[in-house]
Amino acid sequence: MKRRTEPTEVISPLNSKKKKFEELGLNLSSTSDDDTQCSNQATQESSTSDSGSDSGSEDRKPVFGALGNDAKADPLTEGTSSRFAMYNSVSQKLMAKMGFREGEGLGKFGQGRKDIVETSNQKGRRGLGLTLKGFDGELNIDWRDEAPATAYEEADWFPECTTEIPDEEELKDWMKVGKRKLIIDDELEFCGEELLSGVLKCKSVFDELEGEEMRRARTRSNPYEMIRGVFFLNRAAMKMANLDHVFDNMFTNPKDTHGKPLLKDRDPELLYFADVCAGPGGFSEYVLWRKKWHAKGFGMTLKGPNDFKLEDFYSASSELFEPYYGEGGVDGDGDITRPENITAFRNFVLDNTDRKGVHFLMADGGFSVEGQENIQEILSKQLTLCQFLMGLSIIRTGGHFICKTFDLFTPFSVGLVYLLYCCFERVSIFKPVTSRPANSERYVVCRGLKAGIDDVREYLFAVNIKLNQLRNSDQDVNHVVPLKVIKGDTDFSDYMTRSNERHCQIQIKALAKIHAFVLDSTLSEPRQADIRKDCLQLWEIPDQVRVAPHSSDAKYKFYQLIQSKDIEVFGHKPTPLTTKTMDKIAHVYDYRCMVSGGEHKFLLGLGKSQIYTWDGRPTDRWTKVDLKTELPRETLLSVEIVNELKGEGKAQRKISAIHVLDALFLNGKDVRDSHFNLRIQMAEKFVKAISKPSRPDMNPIRVKEVYRLEDMEKIFLRLEMKLTKSSGGMPRLSYTGRDDRHFVPAGLYIIKTVNDPWTMAFSKSHKRKFFYNLKNKSSTYELPLDSVAPFHICFGERLFWEWGEGVRLHDSQKHDPTSDRPSKDRVLAFIHEHLNN
Repeated sequence: MKRRTEPTEVISPLNSKKKKFEELGLNLSSTSDDDTQCSNQATQESSTSDSGSDSGSEDRKPVFGALGNDAKADPLTEGTSSRFAMYNSVSQKLMAKMGFREGEGLGKFGQGRKDIVETSNQKGRRGLGLTLKGFDGELNIDWRDEAPATAYEEADWFPECTTEIPDEEELKDWMKVGKRKLIIDDELEFCGEELLSGVLKCKSVFDELEGEEMRRARTRSNPYEMIRGVFFLNRAAMKMANLDHVFDNMFTNPKDTHGKPLLKDRDPELLYFADVCAGPGGFSEYVLWRKKWHAKGFGMTLKGPNDFKLEDFYSASSELFEPYYGEGGVDGDGDITRPENITAFRNFVLDNTDRKGVHFLMADGGFSVEGQENIQEILSKQLTLCQFLMGLSIIRTGGHFICKTFDLFTPFSVGLVYLLYCCFERVSIFKPVTSRPANSERYVVCRGLKAGIDDVREYLFAVNIKLNQLRNSDQDVNHVVPLKVIKGDTDFSDYMTRSNERHCQIQIKALAKIHAFVLDSTLSEPRQADIRKDCLQLWEIPDQVRVAPHSSDAKYKFYQLIQSKDIEVFGHKPTPLTTKTMDKIAHVYDYRCMVSGGEHKFLLGLGKSQIYTWDGRPTDRWTKVDLKTELPRETLLSVEIVNELKGEGKAQRKISAIHVLDALFLNGKDVRDSHFNLRIQMAEKFVKAISKPSRPDMNPIRVKEVYRLEDMEKIFLRLEMKLTKSSGGMPRLSYTGRDDRHFVPAGLYIIKTVNDPWTMAFSKSHKRKFFYNLKNKSSTYELPLDSVAPFHICFGERLFWEWGEGVRLHDSQKHDPTSDRPSKDRVLAFIHEHLNN
């Protein structure tokens, strides 16, 4: 059977150029004489190429309705069909050159499509033909007149409150319970109707928009978006850096009323802070990066996927932060709405801050309200209350508070802010540039907690209990402060209204801008990189990438820290104190002493439980410590590992503890050249910062008690004979430390803290100590810098008075007259003799 031959289709190049034509039609508009000439040539070539077709060239319709080749008028400028008027002449000519004729299909036989392919109006990737509700009309909001983006911001404070803090009698009738309310569009007491309606309408536009589409448009539209988290674990850290700067570093560098810093790095007191509802911990990572081991943090957040991620603290040492989850401690659930957790966390913080409380509290609670953004304030009301309650529970008098909130339209929320306004010296509602302008997020910042706020704290505690009782009912607490009380303070209510309306205006413009950026994917913010640079510079944040700390070999890290190949000093053994060497301590005021309880070691911390010891001999290796404890990275200490005992008899417990003799590096800070007294003071501060009272299972780290040599007699008052489990029923000499734990002493370290040629002496006429230079015979009451003995002098020239059998230290002991080790009486007599010289 003869096979029928079908006509061969000529594939027009136009099919592959459709996209290009559409772009040209939108972007090109100018026409030149050269364009006209090219177009005429294209028409002639097209007629010639079609001469072999069945239809014949004489029957073809003119290109775009042109009059033909004999027409004098330009067919593509004067004779263009109105149907294709939206395409400019350049695109029409190019299409004609490719064989397109109005009303005819593409291809040799005109069998292809006759209409130009339209540009897609599809939004997102959720199927062809989808129309997004709210995106088919205009918002009619001009977002282009927004204020220019800048790194500079200014805090706006409420006027100072002159009202007395409400007392128990006044507060008892303030709580009002009513029907649960789940709408917010009628909350017009502290915001104008038009603005409230506008912001709710703008939010509703995005209800059905896919998250990815929203995020992309938001990222392109926000001039501050590129700030991100820099080298911290998330954006929250940069919010805290932003807020800290705007409020004059009042969190990381609190000041008194005269503007003088309350704490200095050389001071023994830590900066205590708390971080609640704040997993994974970005706020705390920023504070610890800024303050290093001069700060100690306590944290409580909900256990689960949003818990603290301390292992991701790349820029700060998480060992300085202690999570505590309320009732049950480290095993609690961290739910801040449970009264038991609030009480437990409060007690824990007060117990570990000398009953004073923290210098500041950060609270950043929130949860997903997807699809219910308009009532986020209502859904978050108990969370907001509990964060405010925690602030009043653990912040010390004079301390500060910062808490994330959302919309503040309802009398309930405004009442909570009013109570803070009464309890703190100053309050501000502030939205930092690091908080995306399209969301409802803002921060309540409070400075200087007043004394006498206990009644307010107990009142909020009672309100939280009530909220828990009503949780599964149709009733709710609708007011915590009567509306007439709030409105009666016009300074407060006027500020509250202005703040709400200002935030509404910002949010409406930002949402309208995102709307425009969704519709037009070519829109972008050109200054994002410059704004990022300006902000980081202003906030003093280095522009660095986030990099995980490297794990390194202990020996390599040791050499990297000390920056020297000379390690002979680390192998020096102390000079034994004997009857022949006692003259070395003749300058009594130059020396300090500490009770020894074990073998000396160097301890190197590489972060967390990566801790290594070395005995100082170059031939020996660093070995990992078999103890349950943690040390920040780049910490090098001179220590003893001591078996401590508590109690006596069968109830006696033994635990291995690390006793610090001296400090060389503390979390990367080189302290070797500081005065010995300052090194010990810094070590005590450091140990307090890394202590974990919530973890009794961990081996403790303590700093040795240091005595002046002239006060040695105080040591012997702490020595007594006690039964120990290893003593075979015979009492053994024990030394009891400050924490009521005792250990069997091995001897006494005597440390020289004054550098040659200086020595210290006592002026009988002036009743004070002074420094005397043995070389040039000069003297001064001020500390000469060159008289400070650095670590290698203190360590290399130390003496050790070994205590053991034959050395009489206690009345129950006998002295061996053949021993060259002096007794207690002999040493004390020598010291008293030389104090008077």
